[in-house]
Amino acid sequence: MRMLMPRHLLASLSLVLAAGCAGGGGPADTHDRNRTAAEEGPREAAYNAVPDTPETGRYPAVKEVMPGLPGHVVYRPADIVALGQRKLGVLLWGNGGCRADGASARLHLLEIASHGYVAIAPGGVRSGPGAEPQVEQPRSGGEGGAFPPVETTPEDLLSALDWILAEDQRPGSLFHGRIDRQAVAVAGHSCGGLQAIKVAADPRIATAIIHNSGVLNPGTPNPITGLSVSKSELGALHQPVLYVLGGESDIAHPNGMDDFSRIAHVPVALADLDVGHGGTFQEPNGGRAAQVAVRWLDWQLRGDPEAARWFVGADCTLCTSSEWTYHAKGF
Repeated sequence: MRMLMPRHLLASLSLVLAAGCAGGGGPADTHDRNRTAAEEGPREAAYNAVPDTPETGRYPAVKEVMPGLPGHVVYRPADIVALGQRKLGVLLWGNGGCRADGASARLHLLEIASHGYVAIAPGGVRSGPGAEPQVEQPRSGGEGGAFPPVETTPEDLLSALDWILAEDQRPGSLFHGRIDRQAVAVAGHSCGGLQAIKVAADPRIATAIIHNSGVLNPGTPNPITGLSVSKSELGALHQPVLYVLGGESDIAHPNGMDDFSRIAHVPVALADLDVGHGGTFQEPNGGRAAQVAVRWLDWQLRGDPEAARWFVGADCTLCTSSEWTYHAKGF
């Protein structure tokens, strides 16, 4: 039986991993770790009690674990037939903390699915409505102060892509003939954002969104057991990329900003909202970050001119926003 870390510690791990792998250059100290665990426990409990929100898109969405794709959670429009001839875009998702909780960003992913996408996250439903029973036992950390091994890998995201593309071709599948094979994106939060950077090298990926994350600067010790990403891997990006950061209080902010400054060979944008490392994932319908993510996907994968106006032009929506700080180059 697989041993799982208690949920409040997993929430803490997501933030602590960010301190070491996505933030200002090193692991948080012991005081910061204890404070994070104490603060995040009640917050996560409150979030788990929130029902799945109805979303704002045209296609009310559901989350489910589907036969044929064990160890993943699928978010999709509830009524596929309602899409008519419109095909589904695909979003591969990397969970915060590289946890195996495929419901950790459920409000965000339901919102995206409601706009005509299928989103797939690795892991089971560990939190929120429909959470599975768990054996909550702490796992042992690695040597030299390293964190416990990651529970998901970039390969888990790619196996989800292989599955959905195969389902598109399988007669009798719910998704048969309904997947836009050219409209595939990858995204992720914190440690999952690093997974997204690695997966983005796949030629099938048309765009990437990196939430509250960034690659460690050279020479900084990597505290993550089971995932290593270097600045050189940014050179493998071959598609437009969007970073969504949480302001200077986001522990990932320095490295995300540094990634943006280094990327010069593909179009890259950065939207910065002063909400901290947790972003707006726990807000209804995924909050403001989800709205930006939907517009980015609609622009990059659908060519939607209305969505494009959020990101390009002197009077673009993010350019003139009083909440967001926005940077872009290469467009």
